[in-house]
Amino acid sequence: PPSCLSIRWIWRALVLTLSVSLFSSFGTFNLNTSASAAEAEPSIVAQSAITMDLETGEIIYSKEADAQHYPASTTKLLTGLLLAENKQKSDQLVYTEAAKAQPAYSLDDSFMGGSIKVGDKISADDIMKGLLLFSGNDTAYVISDNVAGDSTKFAEMMNAKAKELGAHNSNFVTPNGLHDDNHYTTAYDLSLITKAAFGNEWERSVMELPEASIYINGSKVMLENRNLTLGKNGNIGGKTGYTSLAGGCLATVYERDGRKIVGVVLKSTQVDNEDPTKFNDMDAIMNYSYDVQKEVYKSSGEEVGTASVEYKSFGFFGPKKTVNVPIKLAQDVTYYKNAINDAESKINYSSSNASAWNLIFNKDVQLTYTTRNHSENVAGTVEISLGTILKDNLLLYIGTLVGIIIIISLIFMLKSLSFNRRNRRSSYRRGRRR
Repeated sequence: PPSCLSIRWIWRALVLTLSVSLFSSFGTFNLNTSASAAEAEPSIVAQSAITMDLETGEIIYSKEADAQHYPASTTKLLTGLLLAENKQKSDQLVYTEAAKAQPAYSLDDSFMGGSIKVGDKISADDIMKGLLLFSGNDTAYVISDNVAGDSTKFAEMMNAKAKELGAHNSNFVTPNGLHDDNHYTTAYDLSLITKAAFGNEWERSVMELPEASIYINGSKVMLENRNLTLGKNGNIGGKTGYTSLAGGCLATVYERDGRKIVGVVLKSTQVDNEDPTKFNDMDAIMNYSYDVQKEVYKSSGEEVGTASVEYKSFGFFGPKKTVNVPIKLAQDVTYYKNAINDAESKINYSSSNASAWNLIFNKDVQLTYTTRNHSENVAGTVEISLGTILKDNLLLYIGTLVGIIIIISLIFMLKSLSFNRRNRRSSYRRGRRR
């Protein structure tokens, strides 16, 4: 009946509508899940920033990491490193005229009421604590004058050490980081310096202190670390910095679940010593760095270049030739996606000791994935076969084969002639006997 037919059509329409709705819902769910799985890069105030795995050297996060900025008192990480490499903790350092002339903040001005006299002595370990915890401007000049003789010669040592560490886009003029137009670094360079400073046992032990007491002319002075988030969220050591032109600066090392990451932020905002902006920036990039997963840079089976391999046409002898063969990955190669790794990642193959004949029977080769400050071995294969060499030497092999056939034919001809000659001689002798 018509009424039943209408009901069936209505029922089919409802089923179709419900199916489309369910399909759309599942599609939206999958899309949202995929989007949430990709870790969003943090939003920070700092103009430049970087994080780097302390053990592997891999750059995890970067924001304008090669841009040059004033480092302010984060400079003192390099100053402290040179102190640790040139003096002992128990050495007595002389308080100098250049140290006395430094502005606040200084040990002399802030704790001793200007009573420290030129020529007074303070232990190197107490100077290190005054440098890294309180960030005393005078302590940096005590170090420069006692280590190098004056700040100019010390600046030469600073720049030489920076270059040794791979910090090639930096220039240091003052030991304390007070402003000079020619005193600058980058977030990347400062991460290398921070890593080296943390790697020095003496300097690291001071960076990790929340507070410490030192002695100046017999008076006990208590110092508090200006790294305000030390001991929180994984922050285990670092150095702060600020000038009006440098803005808020921070270089730190974090540790979570046994994994250490170096972090640097430069040119953040800072209105006073209690302003948390640069610390919030650091927490944000560290949270991202501990959560983010590596992405596939190149996939297994993907061709990543060619290699020129040498061989001799007949294995152990013959003319030496070179053949270009494709190189493919035998595994996925993963990396942390950021501007530096995108620009500088490469996969290389060294074929200096490889023979094309050997590669025919063992195609597995070791490749090297490299990016700035990091390299690792990855598995690859060469696309070469016996046919490749045969094709490359076709005329030579045909010529050789023809030559061999001719030689063999000549040998048979000569043997046949010799045999016939002997037969004729034998027949002649038998005929004469008769």
